[in-house]
Amino acid sequence: MSNYTFEDYKKAIKAKYEEEIEGEYSNNLSSPTPANLKKLCIKRFKSNNSKDDLTTFESFFDFPFDKDKKNLFGDDEMNKLEAVKRFFLGRTENPAEDTIQLAAILVDLQPRPFREFRKQIDPDDQEIINDLRDTEFFKPQKSSDDLIDEVETANSMDSDSTFTVEEPELFQNQEPVATKTSLPISTFVTIDEKPMSKDDKPISMKWGYLGITAVIIGLGLILYLTLSKKDCIQWSGDHYDEVSCDLKIEGTGTFNSPEPYDERIINLRRIKVCDTTIFFKNEKAVVWYAKVGDSVEFFNTHGMHPENGRALRPITQYIINKYVVKNKK
Repeated sequence: MSNYTFEDYKKAIKAKYEEEIEGEYSNNLSSPTPANLKKLCIKRFKSNNSKDDLTTFESFFDFPFDKDKKNLFGDDEMNKLEAVKRFFLGRTENPAEDTIQLAAILVDLQPRPFREFRKQIDPDDQEIINDLRDTEFFKPQKSSDDLIDEVETANSMDSDSTFTVEEPELFQNQEPVATKTSLPISTFVTIDEKPMSKDDKPISMKWGYLGITAVIIGLGLILYLTLSKKDCIQWSGDHYDEVSCDLKIEGTGTFNSPEPYDERIINLRRIKVCDTTIFFKNEKAVVWYAKVGDSVEFFNTHGMHPENGRALRPITQYIINKYVVKNKK
């Protein structure tokens, strides 16, 4: 199960916005005025039959969408679209939920709304699942009904089982002694059985003790690692450090303030590249970049730029030629 929060949902919308301002509807999004957002809203809903999207529209504007009644957008509706504009431009920190949901529709974020977005599997977890899928450790889970049937069948077999005891050869020629006697397993006693000493424990019991010991050690290790972690992280120029959430930061910059610990970004690193750097593996980018002014900064994985909040993009040959090879020359 993923750990996606509503904050992750807002960041994903902002990242999709950065992509869309260079796409098909760049005219509407590069300058997100209420008038431009109104036009884009009509375009998005003109052929949109999603029940969730239509519900979001009605919740935001207080009237259902009707493609034949475009003139319903009055001053009040235009003022509401001003809130979406401020969100796209980063001028508001706590927009209303219906503002976020409409923004997701305007940039066509998938999946949406938030309840669907949070169901996503974390990319790292999905990679582990794919790696295990073809191994001996990946087995289809049995239903509880199947397990109950198996247990009842096993118990039934144990209660009905019998053990056959053959008579010693000494008595085989005597009559009327039967040659064979069937006794239930539960009543059979071995005459030559010796008393069990302290060290003669069944192998299953020994493995059970070992399993319990391993579980206790594992829980102790997890507890130790959990308690030893700091509660927050902070960007330190080219990597994240674990810090106390009470750490005081001088200045007004928000991107260098401590933020809650997040395993998905703790390993993010800003890296230096050159023309010999390996940028692709199996035709997939292994380096990400973000434009900062007239230059480009490179990172070791995907995510958001820790200082300006822009989405990191996978490296392309065009970027390599323009900012790596050209700079070397």
